[in-house]
Amino acid sequence: MAVTSGQINDFIKSQLQEWPMAAGNFEALKGVKVKELDVDGMTIKVQFNPARIVSSSAKIDAKSLKERKCFLCGANRPEVQRGIEWGPDEKYIILINPFPIFPRHLTIPDQKHVDQLVFDRIKDMMDLAVELDEYTLFYNGPKCGASAPDHMHFQAGNSDFLTIAPALENATLKEVTKEGDATLYLCDTLPLNVFVIDAENHEEGAALFRKLYKAMPLKEGETEPMMNLLCYTSPAGERLVVIPRKQHRPSFYGTEGEGKMLLSPASVDMGGVFITPLEKDFNALDADLVRTIFGELCLSNQEVEDIASKLS
Repeated sequence: MAVTSGQINDFIKSQLQEWPMAAGNFEALKGVKVKELDVDGMTIKVQFNPARIVSSSAKIDAKSLKERKCFLCGANRPEVQRGIEWGPDEKYIILINPFPIFPRHLTIPDQKHVDQLVFDRIKDMMDLAVELDEYTLFYNGPKCGASAPDHMHFQAGNSDFLTIAPALENATLKEVTKEGDATLYLCDTLPLNVFVIDAENHEEGAALFRKLYKAMPLKEGETEPMMNLLCYTSPAGERLVVIPRKQHRPSFYGTEGEGKMLLSPASVDMGGVFITPLEKDFNALDADLVRTIFGELCLSNQEVEDIASKLS
C-alpha cells in the first residue's frame, strides 16, 4: 500500500501513545546535548544520546548474531510495536525506532529474515522516498553501522535533520556518467568523498547504482562493498547519496584506555550528525577528530577517482 508523510506522522504519534518505553526515549531527545562544528566548511552536529549505546556497542560478529534473537523479526518484536506494510507484495513493514536519533525515526525491515544487502533494492528505496517526502531514507551496510546485519532493513528520519543535503546543494558535483534521465556525480569537495545519483526515473537510477556498486572495492570474504546510503527527494528528483567506506570503526573505537571513544559511525554520522552515547566522547569530539574519522573510514580522493574512471 502507498503511504504519505502525513500518515506516517500520525502513526508515530499513535505508537508513542501506546508504547511508554519508546515515548520516553523520544521525549528524552528534547533534552539531548547538541553542539556544532565547522569541518572544512561543512556543519557537523554532535549529539550526546545515552540511549544509543545499544547500537554503538552492538556486537555484530557471527557468533553474537547467532546467539541473539533478531529484534527485527515479527515474532521477536514487542507486541505493542505495530507496523504499516509497504512495497511490492507488502515486502517491507514500517516501524517506529524505539531508540531514536531523529524526532521522527523509522525502521523499515524486510518482512523476511534475509541478509542486509542492497544491490537489488534501490528502486524500492527511491519509490519510498517519493512517498515519504518529508523523510530521508538511509541504509547501513553490514559492516558500516548496521546493528542487525543479518536482517535487511532501511531506516528513515525527518529530512531537516542531517547536514549533508544542504552541504551538497552548495558543493561542486562532477558528472561521471548518465543513464537516461539519471545522472551519477562525484563530489570530492566535502570533508568526505561521496557519489550522488539524481534520478527522475527510478529504474534508471537503480541501474546507475548497480554499475557503481560493481565498480566499488569489495574486500575478500565480504558480501558487498562497504557503504552508507542516503535517499531523499530533491529538486532534481530522488537523490541517492552513496558514501563508500573502507573501515567499520575508527582506530580509537572502544571504552577502555586513554583516547578511546565509543563511536561506531553509520549513515547518520556520515550525513553530518555524530552520535555519542558517552558524555566524555561528546565533550572530546572536535573538528580535527571528525577529519580523522572521515580519513580512516572513507575513501581517499584517489580511490574515488579510480572508481569514477571505471564508469566514465
